[in-house]
Amino acid sequence: MLDKYKDENEFYSLIGIKYKTFMKMVEILKEGEAKQKQIGGRPNKLSIEQRLLMTLEYWKEYSTYRIIAKKYFNFVENSW
Repeated sequence: MLDKYKDENEFYSLIGIKYKTFMKMVEILKEGEAKQKQIGGRPNKLSIEQRLLMTLEYWKEYSTYRIIAKKYFNFVENSW
């Protein structure tokens, strides 16, 4: 998913934060998710990176989640 961004400038212009900041956020989220997994629960269909990208995209553009979801799920139109 992250390989579609050509360089750090493109990443920053599309997402709104630097790539290093993004990776630090992913690291923190992975630690938190590891603690949460100890409790149990259903596995996520999206990776932490994808979920964080969706959140940052929403905060930057305030698009509807339906529009954002089309980028991350192939079956959105068929399931709604």
